[in-house]
Amino acid sequence: MDKFSISKNKKMQQIADEVEKVIVGKREAVTMLLIALLSGGHVLVEDVPGVGKTTLATALGKATGLVSRRAQFTPDVMASDITGFTMFNKEANRFEYRQGLVMTNILLADEINRAAPKTQSALLEAMEEQTVTVDGVTHKLPQPFMVIATQNELGYVGTFPLPEAQLDRFMMKISMGYPTLEQEISIISSRQTSDPLDQVLPICTKEEIISAMETVREINIEPSVYRYIVELVAASRNHAAVQLGASPRASLALMRAAQSYAFLNNRAYVIPEDALRMTPYILPHRIRLTQDAKMKHIDVMDVLREIVKLVKPPFSGRS
Repeated sequence: MDKFSISKNKKMQQIADEVEKVIVGKREAVTMLLIALLSGGHVLVEDVPGVGKTTLATALGKATGLVSRRAQFTPDVMASDITGFTMFNKEANRFEYRQGLVMTNILLADEINRAAPKTQSALLEAMEEQTVTVDGVTHKLPQPFMVIATQNELGYVGTFPLPEAQLDRFMMKISMGYPTLEQEISIISSRQTSDPLDQVLPICTKEEIISAMETVREINIEPSVYRYIVELVAASRNHAAVQLGASPRASLALMRAAQSYAFLNNRAYVIPEDALRMTPYILPHRIRLTQDAKMKHIDVMDVLREIVKLVKPPFSGRS
């Protein structure tokens, strides 16, 4: 990797350090958000309330210097609040488009599973096509564009499960988890007199983020690694415990994530271990188990571990 690319990599590490000012001990979650951003993907953060999901997304927006907006999803939020709407301008004697919350670089869709399905589906076009269509007119979204959606685990009162079509549009799903005792002490002590979010500084510009994304796309992938990625995804469709396996979109997401992971590790090429490292974040939310498997208490991660053992990598990492 050349010196210019290494400098971009250092910027990404500095962004992670900046976010960790407010997200204590969650470097893995921060890294996954950066990987999704560099890959042009979206992230679903699922966990119990109060562990820092919203704070994580807000801190990333500040550290990257990108424009971010927050949409608090509730049952009464309308699709037009997200995509925008047209209204008649009497003075100009024409209909004009009024931007919705989606017209931003980073959209924090807070508690997305509390919104009605119609509102949830309003994000589908934006997440996949990077555009929104309102009254037959298509509007391009700012670049880069990323959705960070948070949701409480299903089973909480007043939630609507995300449909498979929308889940598939999230590149990855991550979980924060509870902090350790020492981490929680650090969290509350740092908030005694001020909000650590106020200390998060922008590390780079939008142009630098876009440049880093272009560098990631140029990370080399051997044909055998392409095959390994596709075989991992295809194996999820053929497992006896699986009712619905991962789609080809998952293969593309796994490839992009592997490129970003290689970039963050100062490599100009992808090795099988990069793809393997990303599978726990890319595949599980795309897999639906059979009813028989659920009755036998088989977990998606159990299936994933079997798939990983079944599909042999073409070669080990380079020196």
